[in-house]
Amino acid sequence: MLKFYHAPWSRSSTIFWLLEELGLEYEMELVDIRGEGGAPEEYRKIQPNKKVPAIVHDGKVVTERAAITIYLGDVFPEKGLAPAIGDPDRAAYISTLVYHDAVFDPVVCAKVKGLSYVSNDYPFGLYEDMVAYLERKLSENPWAAGERFTLADVILGGGINYVMNVLKALPERPVFRDYVARTTDRPAFRLTAERDAAMAAEIPTLQKIMAGRA
Repeated sequence: MLKFYHAPWSRSSTIFWLLEELGLEYEMELVDIRGEGGAPEEYRKIQPNKKVPAIVHDGKVVTERAAITIYLGDVFPEKGLAPAIGDPDRAAYISTLVYHDAVFDPVVCAKVKGLSYVSNDYPFGLYEDMVAYLERKLSENPWAAGERFTLADVILGGGINYVMNVLKALPERPVFRDYVARTTDRPAFRLTAERDAAMAAEIPTLQKIMAGRA
């Protein structure tokens, strides 16, 4: 039994996509993270900061996108979307997942919020270093872990797609555009993007945002 805690148009949207890439059966529970006071206090038993995503699989709670991805990829090796221990691509796979959550995300947040700092002020380093690294990495290989699509591309591809095309906080360089085109040209992405938009349209807070864009 796998339960997935999700909020449309949030960080959990990539895990929604990931579950469909794996072709797993799961139960989705929507979490209202945008209501007054955020998610219900009861949800802290699943996620201590009342954030999404989170999963419960066979009674075990797993939180944070990188951890969820590594866990599911290893639990379901027959899906062929996660390099196994001993595979030469395993190092790049794990490094990409952790880099996305520990560096890419906080660096982008700092950039958007206008935070001024030097590299040693925060463990995630500088925005310019992140951009240069990802441009180099994706110029050397077509996918996050090498020559094949893996679950790391769901997380990194989803992140770059959102930050570049929605948040407008990443330069639209050819290598990023090409990578996003490869990662989002997949049935599982299109399916979950459509379903996520439909669920988002039912949330009052997001209805206001969409009305403002109209």
